[in-house]
Amino acid sequence: MENIKKDEHLYTNLLKQYLQSDDKNCLKSAEEMSKSFVARKIFPEEIVRIHKNAVEKLYGGISDEHKYSLKFLHESLVAYRRAYERLEEIRIEQVELKSEIQVAANMQKTLLSTEVPEIEGLDIGSISVPYHQMNGDYYHFLKREDGAFAVAIADVIGKGVPAAMSMSMIKYAMDSFYEEAMSARTILRNLNRVVERNVASHMFITMFYGQYFPESSVFRFASAGHEPGFLYRKKEGTFTEIEAKGLVLGVLKNSDYQQYELTIEVGDMIVLLTDGVTECRRGGRFISREEVVEVIKQYNHLPAQKHVEQVYKHFSQLEDFNLKDDFTLIIIKKID
Repeated sequence: MENIKKDEHLYTNLLKQYLQSDDKNCLKSAEEMSKSFVARKIFPEEIVRIHKNAVEKLYGGISDEHKYSLKFLHESLVAYRRAYERLEEIRIEQVELKSEIQVAANMQKTLLSTEVPEIEGLDIGSISVPYHQMNGDYYHFLKREDGAFAVAIADVIGKGVPAAMSMSMIKYAMDSFYEEAMSARTILRNLNRVVERNVASHMFITMFYGQYFPESSVFRFASAGHEPGFLYRKKEGTFTEIEAKGLVLGVLKNSDYQQYELTIEVGDMIVLLTDGVTECRRGGRFISREEVVEVIKQYNHLPAQKHVEQVYKHFSQLEDFNLKDDFTLIIIKKID
């Protein structure tokens, strides 16, 4: 109570001085007083009351019109304060949510991480950049006991937390499989059942699964509606799409998948990617698959890991570049 009286006295004197002299220094003093009010959590409607009392004290009263106008201002500021306090609550909730999502994203990154194995005759590079904090793309490497190499790349049709949760489910489903005894088509067939049973009907997952056998230099693979990758043939110096048909995971319970086979020669290169690579935007248009191929070709001389990093760096440094989806790129090179 004592502090309120002191505030009213200081405010009244300052207002009187300003009205009598139009001294600009009074405005600076008023600014400092406002900062003090904020620090002590004195709300705007209380300042209106202080102002009303000051005017009444200086002039011995105020007109009914002026009194009603101040009452109107007082009620407006009460509503303003309540709205502002709710906005602050929402802001705090958003900060907390963002922090929780960041923790979840870090956990997801750890849970879904996969190490690039050392495979005789192969140089392997990978990069995955999420559009949001949570990643809806997933890739997986496996070195089998027989020396063969398995690679999977998947993409949820959707973004955000639901997509990230779906990818976590795919990861743990694959961990439960004995991949060494399963063909690429069998892996996809089994995953399709998992997705069909456990993922919401409006969400689908695309996946490409391949297996490379060093002894025969054969690459066997199957696709569940995934973005076509590319095969680079060193002898011809050409890139061609890796054609593989198959329904996306989760559409039909008993979907089957066709298996394909390629022989890989020294200098050849397998490029696997998600549609986030080809859905990047530069200004108002999508970057075409042809442009992606040209950039990949430009850095063919680099080791695989530097190769994928340089491709992403190239696009990200373009003027008006916008990432519109998770960006995942894998390059597998056959070496001596």
